[in-house]
Amino acid sequence: MASRYRFIGKATPRKDAREIVTGTTKFLDDRKFPDILYGKVLRSPHPHALIKSVSKSEALKLPGVKAVLIWEDVPDWKGGTPRCFRLLDRKVRYVGDAVALVAADTEERAREALRYIRVEYEVLPAVFDMEEALRPGAPKLHEEFPENIITPGVPFFGPKNLKEVAIGDVEKGFAEADVITEGTFSYENMPNPIPPEPPGVVALWEAPDSVTLWVSNQASYMDSVILSHVTEKKVRVRTIGGPCGGSFGSKYMSWQVQCYAALLSKATGRPVKLVLTKEEHLAAFTLRPASRMSARVGIKKDGTVTAVQGTWLIDTGCYSMTTQSQVAVGCGEVQIMVNCPNWDLKPVIVCTNRNASGIVRGFGGQELKCCLIPLLSLAMEKAGVDPLEFMKKNFVKPGRGYFWRDGIWYVYRGVDYTKAMEKGAETFGWKEKWKGWLTPTAVDGHKRRGIGVGVHGNADIGEDSSEAYVRLHPDGTAMLFSCITEHGTGQVTNYIRMVAEVLQLPMERISITPSDSLINPYEFGPAGSRGTYAIGSAVIAAAEDARQKLLELLAPRLKARPEDLDTADGIVYRKDDPGIKVPWKAMAVDRTITGCGRFDPDYSLTNCMMTFIEVEVDTETGKVALTRVVNATDIGQIIDPPGLENQLNGCLGSAGIDSAIFEEMVLDRSIGRMLNANMIDYKWRTFPELPVIENVVLETPFPSHRFHAVGIGEIATSPGPSAVLMAVSNALGVWLHEYPVTPERVLKALGKAGAGKGGAA
Repeated sequence: MASRYRFIGKATPRKDAREIVTGTTKFLDDRKFPDILYGKVLRSPHPHALIKSVSKSEALKLPGVKAVLIWEDVPDWKGGTPRCFRLLDRKVRYVGDAVALVAADTEERAREALRYIRVEYEVLPAVFDMEEALRPGAPKLHEEFPENIITPGVPFFGPKNLKEVAIGDVEKGFAEADVITEGTFSYENMPNPIPPEPPGVVALWEAPDSVTLWVSNQASYMDSVILSHVTEKKVRVRTIGGPCGGSFGSKYMSWQVQCYAALLSKATGRPVKLVLTKEEHLAAFTLRPASRMSARVGIKKDGTVTAVQGTWLIDTGCYSMTTQSQVAVGCGEVQIMVNCPNWDLKPVIVCTNRNASGIVRGFGGQELKCCLIPLLSLAMEKAGVDPLEFMKKNFVKPGRGYFWRDGIWYVYRGVDYTKAMEKGAETFGWKEKWKGWLTPTAVDGHKRRGIGVGVHGNADIGEDSSEAYVRLHPDGTAMLFSCITEHGTGQVTNYIRMVAEVLQLPMERISITPSDSLINPYEFGPAGSRGTYAIGSAVIAAAEDARQKLLELLAPRLKARPEDLDTADGIVYRKDDPGIKVPWKAMAVDRTITGCGRFDPDYSLTNCMMTFIEVEVDTETGKVALTRVVNATDIGQIIDPPGLENQLNGCLGSAGIDSAIFEEMVLDRSIGRMLNANMIDYKWRTFPELPVIENVVLETPFPSHRFHAVGIGEIATSPGPSAVLMAVSNALGVWLHEYPVTPERVLKALGKAGAGKGGAA
């Protein structure tokens, strides 16, 4: 398919490639500002406490200290959904909660000032487990939520926004089932996405009601929107984004860090830089929500799912900013994976005294399916169903439907992913390796091998709105206006590639505006794999609009109708006689042409990722080694081959497969502290330890936009964890139902192996 295009599908250099490899890219910490101050945050040592008093006089006496702010000194700004979590409060709700803010001439002096602030606390009982938080008499985190249950729903998603999965008649479904299984399954480990660049901001308060923020985020325009709501629309917020050193979704929710710097700038009248240390990033920033599901499922012997019923508990930590959104999306995604007419799945979002939850790749669906797939696996074992055949049968097909996050029923109109699944299985050798449930594929002394498979899909590839402008200049160049920041995926280059293809203009002749909310149109940002379809559609529409206006303007000069003209390399020519042509400068040297494009949400398409896993388990040490990974998908049209490969290789790490093996933040549930908030004790995989990853990518044209493509990057992580759990269980011959499968859990499972083939760990 790539041969149809001049730029699409070609491995062209990224726009920012030279700057990145030469070290001249200016990330947030490279930006220089005159007269800048440095911000630091004093954080609570207690998971739950009232602040009785704060003495800041000694800190203010230190040379170079310009401001010390506590709850009494700042506006009553609140975040969360609903907005209930105060930026600074007299009550702290987790170890790391903000108590005071400091601004000083140097980072060292600001850090020193923190030691001179005296705080008297009244320590309160804390709660760290979801079920304990729901019991009568449990410590209450918020007056607004006396039962520690967060209000469900997301008004932004519309009046019918999805709060549960309630479809059909589950009792009828269970009556039709050949096999019924039930149990409690969890995905409660809390890995940190650990982007290389921690959350940070530079803020400059420029007027009584106006602030400019230089941010490091994948969606800089939305920072201005979020902060506008946090400040109750009393402050005009301008955001300027630069290159972002990774996010994986997490830095989308940097509102507190940004507000800290903004208030310190307002207090001092100077720009303030506030960047979290790596320890703060690991211990005090947002983490993935923890999930625990108690449910039962019914299936027929042919793999048809007849009923799903249960309760899904979600630990959002000390407050919720995006958890309701994740729950709504997860409830939609599970319907894409499991074609079932009868559902009664009730989510409950619970507050506990740990870090707040935030966005992580796999947004909602990964948390839910990592619990549901092990339960379905028990049913598949009893029914004798191959998991690959089960997933092929139940994944959404054209003409089938699902309720999405807005509570509206959508009929899927994309491609059938069965061919991609079968091609992935062939590459992996599934039919040859699969020996049946709880049966290893190979045994070599005390080492056993096992295989597993997982699948994931997401209709958020068409979520939310995007706008773009494309401006044509008489010198044969073009400029794309889009509030996009480069967060490591090469998407900025891809949008330029799309404009180049529409205009048939060399990519070096196309530039893009800075990611400035003041000059660019609305942009939700690259999230949920929406970049290729949603943002791309707006960019393509803007380029097409500009092209049409150009042809209409120059048609009289060429004595032709606009539809009889074409353009390439800054020249407009007649299709019937390309020798009759004029350069773009014929539009006049004092004129530009601007095309406008917009994308409105479309949830009738979904992407798909199937991941095949092979592991080797050492039954003496309990160590799990990942030996092989095969990803299979269909994306319609490859836009950028190297970028796609890197996105699929991102299936590893803290957002994906490795969250099933070893990556997790370890919370001491007696004192509420993270025990491994450093890059030594936090277990993560280095480059020499990466396994071979094979990617199978089909290109069946999608009914999306001009280039028939859909995005895949966000869900690359999602099928892996449940596939690992399945593979380890098969290798050992005993079920494991908790993540990660640490050596301790493996050895514990082996100690129970004599209890029977179906015994659960």
